Amino acid sequence: MTEQVSSGAEAPVVSVRNLEVKLKRRSNVISAVNGISFDLKRGECLTVIGESGSGKSVMLRSLMGLLPSNAQITGEIKVDGHDVLRAGKQELMRLRGESVAMIFQEPSTALDPVFTIGDQIIETLIRHEGMSHKAASKRALELLELVAIPSAARRLKNYSHEISGGMRQRCVIALALACNPKVLLADEPTTALDATVQIQLLLLLRRLQSELNMAVIFVTHDMGVAAEISDKVAVMYAGRFVETGTTEDILLSPRQPYTQGLLNSTLHAGMRGQVLQGIKGAPPNLAELPAGCAFAPRCAFSDEGCLSWTPDATALGGSHYAACRRLADLPEFKPVR
Repeated sequence: MTEQVSSGAEAPVVSVRNLEVKLKRRSNVISAVNGISFDLKRGECLTVIGESGSGKSVMLRSLMGLLPSNAQITGEIKVDGHDVLRAGKQELMRLRGESVAMIFQEPSTALDPVFTIGDQIIETLIRHEGMSHKAASKRALELLELVAIPSAARRLKNYSHEISGGMRQRCVIALALACNPKVLLADEPTTALDATVQIQLLLLLRRLQSELNMAVIFVTHDMGVAAEISDKVAVMYAGRFVETGTTEDILLSPRQPYTQGLLNSTLHAGMRGQVLQGIKGAPPNLAELPAGCAFAPRCAFSDEGCLSWTPDATALGGSHYAACRRLADLPEFKPVR
């Protein structure tokens, strides 16, 4: 599915074609990503959503060349004109930070505990931007102020264990923005935070994306997060995009049964006393993917044909696409309210 994240004459800053990632583990081969294609321009935010184990993080890390040595990657990944899969070690080092940066899920492991916050940002600026220590120190302070950290000058001297989880994640965002990347990758950066801090960070990321004209790819399992931050949404299951479109397409008019299941199992206001309609079963083992549609064993609308036939994406109008053999037979979606 490509068209759903590509429009106009502007060249995409991220272009992925037929990406497949297989991870070798002992005698098993894990098919983590299975034929993904998309384009993304600067100023756009794509949210990739799905259950744990659907391949979201593997896909995201492949864009920076951060996969382990046991990964077998085919297809094409271009980020800011760089061919990631064919880039050498030095080119990848320049790419990371200068063209693309990542916000990891757990800020405690993303920050080095033996260096202050300021030292880590300053080192990044000196290495990638060639700044003097004085200039880098000034810029580090500006970055902490940019992400709305109170008493920013004092925080530069703090170690990561001396500040809260929300503050640490803001520091990680500042570190990611240090070299003005064109692409920002966010791997469930708000999962470990409480609801109040979560919404603050989502609003912050949305504001920074607009001000800095970045392309953002945001990975999450939370439909509420997708509603807050994204322009476009890709629903991922068993390493494939099974439905893609604008945020309105996916949240208001979902067509793929898996997308509908995610929405109906999401808790929201006004549901007191109601029973959530969870998705039965569990995601498939990526080392033993079933024949046909991977979601068929859990789908209430599947038949024998679904168990042997893998559906291609069907155009539904505009940038809306869904992969389901029985799209024409499905009843109208009625969300749980």
